[in-house]
Amino acid sequence: MATYKEIKGTNIEVLASDPSNPVEGQVWYNSTSNVLKGQGATTSGAWSSTPSLNTARDQVAGAGTTTSGLVFGENFGGETEFYNGSSWSEQNDLNTSRRALAGAGALGTAALAFAGNLAAPSPNAASNATEKWNGTNWTNVNNLNLARSFAAGTGTNTAALCIGGAAGSGGNPPVTADTESWNGTNWTEVADLNTARNDGGAGGITTSALAFGGFKDSGGSPEYFAGTESWNGSTWTAVNNLNTARRSLGGAGSDNTACVAFGGDPGSGAVGITEVWNGTNWTEQGDMANARGLMGSTKGSSTAAMAMGGADTTHVETFSGAGSPTTVTFTDS
Repeated sequence: MATYKEIKGTNIEVLASDPSNPVEGQVWYNSTSNVLKGQGATTSGAWSSTPSLNTARDQVAGAGTTTSGLVFGENFGGETEFYNGSSWSEQNDLNTSRRALAGAGALGTAALAFAGNLAAPSPNAASNATEKWNGTNWTNVNNLNLARSFAAGTGTNTAALCIGGAAGSGGNPPVTADTESWNGTNWTEVADLNTARNDGGAGGITTSALAFGGFKDSGGSPEYFAGTESWNGSTWTAVNNLNTARRSLGGAGSDNTACVAFGGDPGSGAVGITEVWNGTNWTEQGDMANARGLMGSTKGSSTAAMAMGGADTTHVETFSGAGSPTTVTFTDS
C-alpha cells in the first residue's frame, strides 16, 4: 500500500492550528487538539439531464456554457445546434464538413471550429481548416499550421489552443505533441506537449490550460493514457495523472487549477467516470447517467460543464461541480 508521502510527495504536516485555506486531499496533524485532520468534500459532483439534441451525433466539437452552448460537426457532417438554456435549435452548417474536430468558445454565439477529418474531396484526410462562428454564420479564417484530427481544443474564438492530435489520415499516426495558439487572426506554433497524444481532453485558456488523457503512441501502437500536463502560457509541465486512463473523454475548465474530465473509453468500453482537478490532484465524482465517448463535445467550467451527444446519441447532461469543501477529523473507529 502506498504511503501518504508517496502519493502526495510530502509528509503529513504537524501544525499548531488548522491551515487557513486547505486544498481537497490535504492531511495534517493538529498538535494543539492532538487530532489528525483532512480536507474533503461534503458531496460528490452531480450530473443532471438536459434537453436532448435534435440530431444524434458523434465525434463532434462544442463551445459555450450551460446556458449558451453550441455543438458542431459529426461523422463528416457540418450540422450545428445552439442551446439557449432551455432547448436546442438547428443553425447554419459549417463550411467544411468534418468529424473528430476541435472547438473553443466562451459562448454559443462566438465559437471557433478547427482541425478534423474531412468528408470530401479526400475522405478521412486530416484538416487544418478553421472557422469562426458569429452567432449566425461560420466564416473561413486562417488555417492551422498542422493538419490533424482528434486534437483537444480550449479557449475562446479570439484566444484558443489546439493541442496534440493525429496527423495521419482517419486519425492514424503520427500522433503529435504540437500545440498552436490562436490570437483571433492567426495560429502560431508554441511549445510542444511533453508526451504526444490524441483523442484527449482539455480545459482552460491560452495562458493557463490543462491537457489530460487520450492515446499516446507506444512504439507504433496506441496506449490508453492517464497523463496530465499543465500549460502556463509558454511551457507544458507534467503533473499528477488521472485516476482512470482513457481516450475520447470530455473536458472543461476555467484554467489549469480547475478542470473536469468525464466519459471516455478506458479500453473496456464507454464509461461515465467523472474526475475533478483542483490544481494538484484528480478526485473522482459522480458518474454521468449515460456512459459514452465524448471527445470535443464538451465545454464550460469545472462547476458548470455540459456533455453533448457522443456515441451517436442525442444525450445532453449538465455537471453541477464538486461538493463544498469540509474539514474532517479522523478517528480510529
